[in-house]
Amino acid sequence: MEITRKAPIGRPRGFDADEALERAMMVFWEQGYEGASLTDLTRAMGITRKSMYAAFGNKEELFRKALERYTEGPAAYAARALEKPSAREVATAFLAGSVSTTTRPGCPAGCLGVQGSLAAGDSGRAAQDALIAWRDDGRARLRHRFQQAVDEGDLPPGADPELLARYVMTVANGIAVQAVGGATHSELQQVADAALRNWPPV
Repeated sequence: MEITRKAPIGRPRGFDADEALERAMMVFWEQGYEGASLTDLTRAMGITRKSMYAAFGNKEELFRKALERYTEGPAAYAARALEKPSAREVATAFLAGSVSTTTRPGCPAGCLGVQGSLAAGDSGRAAQDALIAWRDDGRARLRHRFQQAVDEGDLPPGADPELLARYVMTVANGIAVQAVGGATHSELQQVADAALRNWPPV
C-alpha cells in the first residue's frame, strides 16, 4: 500500500532565523538603530523584507530582539559578574567584561547598548527608550547586588549602593565610547583598574 505524505502547510522559512538575528544584531551594533537601514539589515540577514517582517516584525521589533540577543550573548558578562562573591569582584568582572566586549576582534567596537541610539531622532525614539530601560535595568541589578553586599558586611555601612552602581555603569559606558574612538583593550583595562582604586574598603 502506498502512503502519500501531505505537503507541509504553509511555506517553510528557508533560512536560519537564529543566524539572521545574529547578523541583524551586528548591523545594529555597528551602525546604531537609525543608521541601520532595512536594506542594510535584510542584505546582512540574507532575506527579503517580506521574510524579515514575517519572522521578526518591523524594524523596532527586530531591534528589541537583537538587543535581547546581545544581552544573552556579548553582554552576558554583566549577569556573570553579579554572581561573584564580593562587591569588588562584581565591579572588577563587570568592567573587565565591558573592556573585552567593546574591543572584541571581529565585532564592532563599543557597546550596542550605548551606541545603539546615541544620535536617535524622533524615528528612533522607541529604540532610544528601549536602551534607556536596558541600561536602567543593568544599573538596578548592580544596585541590588551592592545593597546585598552592604547587608552582608562586604561593603561598609555608609556605602551608597545606588551611587556605586551608577559609578560602575558610567565607567563602563565611557569605556564603550572610548573603544569606538580607537582605544585598545590594554588602554581601557588600565582605565577600569584605575576606576577601582577608589573602591570602598570593607
